[in-house]
This record gives sequence, structure tokens and C-alpha cells, in this order.
Amino acid sequence: MTIRTARQDRGQQFQPRIHCLKKLETLVVEMQDQKNGVKGSEQKLNVTTIPHVIAGKDIIEWIANKMKTTVEEAESVGTMLVAFGYIYPLQNHKKLVMCKDNSLYRFQTPYFWPTQKWVTEDSDYAIYLTKRNIRKKGMLEPYEQAQYNHLNKWLNCKWDFIVMQATEQYKAGKERKKPDRVVFDCQERAYWIVNRPPRRTHSAMDQGPQRLIDPNIEEKITFDMYRRKNIFYQQAIMRSKVKSSVSLGALVKYITTYKNHDPFLAPCLPSNPWQSENDAYWTLNMRRVDVPTKMRVERWSFSFFELLNDLRGRDDFKIFLKKEFSGENLAFWEAAEELKLGTASSMSTKAETIFKTFLAPGAPRWINIDGRTMGLTVKGLEHPHRCVLEAAQTHVFLLMKKDTFFRYLKSPVYKDIQKKALNPEPHNVSPAQVEQNARNRGPGIHPIILWKQEEEEKAKAAAASAPVDVKAMMSKIDRKK
Repeated sequence: MTIRTARQDRGQQFQPRIHCLKKLETLVVEMQDQKNGVKGSEQKLNVTTIPHVIAGKDIIEWIANKMKTTVEEAESVGTMLVAFGYIYPLQNHKKLVMCKDNSLYRFQTPYFWPTQKWVTEDSDYAIYLTKRNIRKKGMLEPYEQAQYNHLNKWLNCKWDFIVMQATEQYKAGKERKKPDRVVFDCQERAYWIVNRPPRRTHSAMDQGPQRLIDPNIEEKITFDMYRRKNIFYQQAIMRSKVKSSVSLGALVKYITTYKNHDPFLAPCLPSNPWQSENDAYWTLNMRRVDVPTKMRVERWSFSFFELLNDLRGRDDFKIFLKKEFSGENLAFWEAAEELKLGTASSMSTKAETIFKTFLAPGAPRWINIDGRTMGLTVKGLEHPHRCVLEAAQTHVFLLMKKDTFFRYLKSPVYKDIQKKALNPEPHNVSPAQVEQNARNRGPGIHPIILWKQEEEEKAKAAAASAPVDVKAMMSKIDRKK
């Protein structure tokens, strides 16, 4: 890549991860220490002898001993070093992970470290791909060939300059010794793999908006800021507090309850469809499936909100309420939710319908709420808005949560659905199969295209179901003749 003597003035845009990168750099410097670092050796790559090569298992063992941690955590730290480009693999260069075996790695030169903040411009990448295309005689990787064609169109106005730069760098590289030339090519390729990864590949360099304020600058506190702090502290003192032991106990209880239902902590049953290319998980967990899974039924018992949030669980709860002759409470809650999420044009009509159905004297599905809540609701219905039924809806929700929900969990309706619930067997998918599925996965269809296709199918179905005007059809035939 081209060497810049002066960096661009980026307006003091400070990266939020700079402290993390500094710690990683300190660890990498210690790993390269001649006495206490990771021991390297000369290894043959094809027919070329490469100096200072280290094995993946030696790196993981050194990190585990240095940081006094487990092998799994050391492997994660090693993978982080590879993902950020401080260590690069010599064999499988596109797989940016640290393998706990005899895989060969080398330390990246500090010139290519992320803290250098080189701007990965398209022209530099085009020069690299052109130089690689000359060396490989047109045999680039598929993703590199796609990028090369795109940059050729995008930078067509200065493509002659790019070809000239690539040719000069290629000639200068041929003057080096072969081991040095191979090492530099590997370093440059590792840099671009990290900063311009292949499609559908996660990059550790992806980040959000950069900070525009230096966090190390001392802030000048004015009198107004002191006044605001005093007001904030006074309000904080008056606020009710909970002991740390109580809040931590509640957090531990929540994590213990939801641990098996978190896809990051427990595997999906029968398999993760994004990895295995098997959509059985989506089929078994459809919104209104006939027979739900055991994990789904178990989740209904965690809280009343979980039960109402699941349409299949809500249907099962309706069956229980019908047997207890109290289905109007859930019907009112659903009507209030529909009013919140409905259109503004139909708001007055829906509010009037809800009042006549559930709140008016002698209503067919009258609900039992206290007089104060009823007065606030009736007064608000004079000028209806989306949250006009909030007080009555909350009252009905708490009534069902404190009374009806616990009776439902003990009822034969819930026990029967627990017995019928499915317990799918896990699908055994090997890591090689997961990698092959990711490699063969094509780009998804844009939602707008799917929506247009659905609209066209609806229009065709409507046209097919519409009655045929025989006279109009005969007149068209006569005109053609």
C-alpha cells in the first residue's frame, strides 16, 4: 500500500475502542519478548522458509499462563488478536480465528496495526488488487475479483495511475529476497482481509459513529452545571432505593429463569436455521401453531406478560377464560391494544365501539372496574386518543395477573397443553457443514420485492375471481378481427 507522510486531519474523531486496542498491543509486545515471549521458529511454507513462525497452541498456552485463565478464555483472546490483525494466519488466511493446534501464525508488523488509523481508501485497495492480479496472472479469489471489477468501474477515471502504481510496487517487490517478499505479501493480504473482508463475513473493525469530543480533555465546570448537579443529587436522595443484595438476587433469578431460553446461552432446538439451513425451528415456533413446543409452553409460566405476548399462549388462555365465563377481560385488553396501534382515522369509531361493548351501562360484555377508573375513562372518551383506555386496561391487566393467571397455571387446560407439547430432537450439524452452508448461502431477497410480488399475486387472484363481462370480451374480439 502507499505510504503517507502526513495523516489527514479528521477533526479529532476519537475511536471509542482505542483503550481496548492499547491493551491488546501491550499483550502483543510482551508476546514478542525474546526471553519471556512466545518462542518462534523457522517453518517451510510450500518451498519457502519463513522466519519467526509460531503455532496456535503455543500462543494459547502462553496467554493462559500469562493471564492465569482457562484455555477457552485464552483461545477467545487469541481469536481477538487475529480478528484485529495483530496476528495473522499463514495457511487459511480467510479464517480469522485462533486454532488450538499446529496452525502457523506470524506477528503483524506495527505499520499495519489498527492504532495507526490508516484510512482504508478505495484507491489503495485497488492498487493492492491490481498488484495481486498481476502476480496471480488474473487468478484472484471470487470476492477479490468482484471487488476488482467494482473498483475498475468506480475509479475508471484514474485507473491508469492505479495500474502504474501497482506495476512499480510489483517490480520493487521482485527485487527483495524471496522470504522477505512472501512475508510482506502475507502481511499486506492479512491487513486487507481485516479491513476489507469477504461478503457475509463479520469484521472486528466495524464500529458505530466516532466520537467528536476528546474524553481526556478536562471539562470546565460552570456555575450553571454546579446548580444542575445539586438539583440532580437532591432528587436522587429523595428517590426510593433498593439494597444491592435484593437487586442482585432479582437479577440472578431472572438469568436463571431465562437461561435455557436465551439463544446466546443455550442452543436452539432442533437447530439454528441460520446455520443448518433447516427451517424446522421456524415451523415449530409459528405464531399460531397447533401444538407448541415444551420450551414455549414453559415460557408462558414465567410471567403474565410472556403469556399475552405469545399469540398461541393467548389463544390457550382464552379457552380457560371461556370456561370461567370471564373472557370479556381479555377481549377488552385486546381491544385497547388495537386502539393504541390502529390508524388515526378509525380512532373515534373504535373508541365508541369499545365503550358500547365493555363500559356502557348494560353493555353486552361489561367489565368490572372501580368507579374512579371508570370516571376517568368515560371523561377521556369525550375526546378520544390512543391512550384513552390506559387506566382501565392497566386495571384489567393487573386483575388478570393477580387472580386469573395463577388459576390458569393450575388448571387442566394448561396441564393438558403441557402434555401435548413437542420436545424436538436436536439436529447434529458439524462445524464443516456450518461453514459450507455459510459459503453457499446466496443473498437474500429485499422485502420490497417480496411485497411487490405479494401485491401482484393478490391482484391476479382478484382478477381471476371477478365476474367476466361477456359483452366486453366479445367487443374486444370483434375489434381484433
